[in-house]
Amino acid sequence: MMTPIDPAGLPAAAGIVLIVDDVPENLSLLHDALDEAGYTVLVATNGESALARARQSLPDVILLDAMMPGMDGFEVARRLKAEFATRAIPLIFMTGLTETEHVVAAFAAGGADYVTKPIRPAEVLARIAAHVHNAREVKQARSALDAFGQATVAVRAADGRLVWQTPLSRKLIAAWFPPASGEPEERTPPRLLDWVRAAVAARRERREVPALVASDGPRRLLASFHDQTGEEEWLVVLREENDASAAEALITAFRLTAKEAEVLYWVTRGKTNRDIGDILGSSPRTVHKHLEHVFEKLGVETRTAAASMAMAKLRGAGEGG
Repeated sequence: MMTPIDPAGLPAAAGIVLIVDDVPENLSLLHDALDEAGYTVLVATNGESALARARQSLPDVILLDAMMPGMDGFEVARRLKAEFATRAIPLIFMTGLTETEHVVAAFAAGGADYVTKPIRPAEVLARIAAHVHNAREVKQARSALDAFGQATVAVRAADGRLVWQTPLSRKLIAAWFPPASGEPEERTPPRLLDWVRAAVAARRERREVPALVASDGPRRLLASFHDQTGEEEWLVVLREENDASAAEALITAFRLTAKEAEVLYWVTRGKTNRDIGDILGSSPRTVHKHLEHVFEKLGVETRTAAASMAMAKLRGAGEGG
């Protein structure tokens, strides 16, 4: 039997669907249809278990019964959308209530789509395939940013909310801004938020936007704006610089000695020969001799040209992070 293919051209088996319904007949019908189509199917019969399963498995799509005893589907949706980890999961409401107020309530609670009861499996499968396809495209776009060293976060400057982040940015933020006990995950770390707000103000006043967010000895966390995605919502690219690994990258790229690489690195940081001599414990004359060798190996004649080539290599190597 051929593996079912979704609209993205990917095996449907890669998709995980959580069904939330308190009616056994509905669960059985949907489970069999989805299983036959190649999806991994999870089941919950009430709101509390739905929240627990969603947090644990992070399914691609959730089929959510609107009307259940206890916590109804609308409340489940609101709680899922309030949590950072589950916010992006598409929710498809299942309801026998077609009145406008219930449809509006479904979308207001965070629903991406809805189907009406009695359930028609073919329609449900088509809706799920479309939403899995869209969700995968978003994930792939964010993963692509990481693959090119673009650790990206979306920050809402007005209220400090961290709207989303790529896995690489999550690692950088955890390393540089360990959260305090009980601090909500969707809050932008205060130091990063201060940078965003200062940078927004600088950009609006057409001043130079600062890059440095934090430093720790030879390590630095730098940030730059990628784009503005909405009112007071900004995409920010984070990158980590490390003096030692940057010098190693220059040694490999240009076949420099360790001292030559260190001198070239500090040239990219805008340091004079005297500054570099103080940093490395050498005389300005010695620094000048190292720099002459660097020029020869790079085939350039000026500090500016050498710095430009080195910076291009470091960007390609992830800024020495």
